[in-house]
Amino acid sequence: MKYQIEGGNLPAAVIQLDAGETIISQLGGRSWARGPIVTETKAPGGVGKSLGRMFSGENLFMSFYTAQGPAEIGFASSFAGSIIVRELGAGESIVCQKSAFLCATSGVELAIHFQKKLGAGFLGGEGFIMQRITGPGLVFLELDGYVKEYDLMPGEELVCDTGLVALMDASCQMDIRMVKGLKNKLLGGEGIVDTVIIGPGKAYIQTMSLPRLGGMLSPFITGKK
Repeated sequence: MKYQIEGGNLPAAVIQLDAGETIISQLGGRSWARGPIVTETKAPGGVGKSLGRMFSGENLFMSFYTAQGPAEIGFASSFAGSIIVRELGAGESIVCQKSAFLCATSGVELAIHFQKKLGAGFLGGEGFIMQRITGPGLVFLELDGYVKEYDLMPGEELVCDTGLVALMDASCQMDIRMVKGLKNKLLGGEGIVDTVIIGPGKAYIQTMSLPRLGGMLSPFITGKK
């Protein structure tokens, strides 16, 4: 299977399939296709896993696209940003924000992921419920804005604004930390808590998120129809 990420700030994953190869996506996720491709709607993993996907931002059902011969299929990002591709080994998992999943090869599984620490879930900005994606296979993720990747050593910390953690290896941990100093909390402009990612593993930080963009635009559209 070959693929290209095209489109710059409005990216799309363009994937070339050989006969028998299958790509899965959220329901109706395909943007375009060329060549002999059969589409099927399924609920992989049964009722339990399907409900878990729903709570993590996906649908109960998923779309399966199987090539009957050489074919091409495209999946476009829903917002300006980046598409990140990870190749996961058997049993290897990553944890990402809800609705980050774009598409993947058929061996990849999606499940719900609960934040172990209540504070990180309620105040960290990424939400109490995230998405766990497990290999083997290729997974394509759509993330908002530019994405910066860090490879954290065991115990190494990455501190960032809340809501900007897009993706991390399952070996990483997420926590929150109160900003020190009353003046910093009230006048520092960075809120009262930071999100902390603790290694080992890779962590991906996005420069923008849809909730943050909405907050920035709301003063200009409040009261307008």
